[in-house]
Amino acid sequence: MPSDFDFIRETFRLAEMGLGRVSPRPLVGSVVVKDDEIIGQGFYHEPELPHAEVWALREAGEAARGATIYINLEPCSHHGRTPPCTEAIIEAGIARVVASMRDPNPQVDGRGFDRLRDAGIEVEFDVLEQEGRRLNEVFVVNQAENRPFVHLKIAMSLDGRIATRTGESQWITSEAARAAGQWLRHRYDAILVGITTVIADDPALTDRTGAPRHRPLARVVLDSTARLPLESRLVKTAAAAPVVVVTTSDAASASRRAALAERGVTVLDVAADETGRPRIPDALDALYRQGLTSLLVEGGAQTAGAFLDARAIDKATCFVAPRLIGGNTAPVAVGGTGISRLEDSLRLVDVTVEHVGPDIAVTGYPK
Repeated sequence: MPSDFDFIRETFRLAEMGLGRVSPRPLVGSVVVKDDEIIGQGFYHEPELPHAEVWALREAGEAARGATIYINLEPCSHHGRTPPCTEAIIEAGIARVVASMRDPNPQVDGRGFDRLRDAGIEVEFDVLEQEGRRLNEVFVVNQAENRPFVHLKIAMSLDGRIATRTGESQWITSEAARAAGQWLRHRYDAILVGITTVIADDPALTDRTGAPRHRPLARVVLDSTARLPLESRLVKTAAAAPVVVVTTSDAASASRRAALAERGVTVLDVAADETGRPRIPDALDALYRQGLTSLLVEGGAQTAGAFLDARAIDKATCFVAPRLIGGNTAPVAVGGTGISRLEDSLRLVDVTVEHVGPDIAVTGYPK
């Protein structure tokens, strides 16, 4: 006989179908169950407005009366772009609601559960709560800290190199790892690199999965002096997908900023850190105010090091190829200032290791 855990896991599966299609809103899936059988299911996805619960209730129809509805996130109780989901649940005659977690949005945060209880509906939550928070880790950080969620992605050799001593870097990891990296891009609002990477590789920085997303992947470049070439692939495609350059106001000339802006590039000025580069917390704040709720940081040792030095990493994934490159001058994966004591290193927990073709992917969260 299936349990509450089984049905909540099904809501997770459904919710993940909204990846790339819901930002800045959370991933939500829902199933309606009667006599241990799913009679309705749904997930939230743009550009359709109904929430997951409404889709599931519509599919269940009149059979929803007396049933249990499972949701990975607390139902909303306020009027937004849609009426409150709590009212749809009440009107459908649902007898029991089971959820994975409370909604951290201050407009909800327990009010949805209170409304359902007031209507005489049995409510249970915190079912697989940790898994539910991981599913919506971006939304949780957004609501708690009003900044983008930051995922650092590195592709390197077994000895930590990202290129040879002559600068050759394509390709250290396998085609399978690169495909996995594309799926990471699909999960996020924006990809971020440093200007050195752009000048060296002239990348397009696109989401090539072909999977639906409700807004294009934004391309962000940390570029204190606004050196982004006007003939680069990024500038040439700024009309198709957003390009954002983060400069420092003291270093970037007005003429360079204007030239980029004329070509459709958004230019953000932030304070400089002690190295003269854009200060990472200020850059994150500026990007969040642009509506970017999540970043995949891909670009270069110095960029990775800047985020590490700032302790501005929420998640890290390293794709490691089983090859040794060597060389005292070969670029390492993470630069920056670094630390002097091991006890100050950024330790990862909840670590997973998986094979991706011939490579391995190690993912963890800062402790």
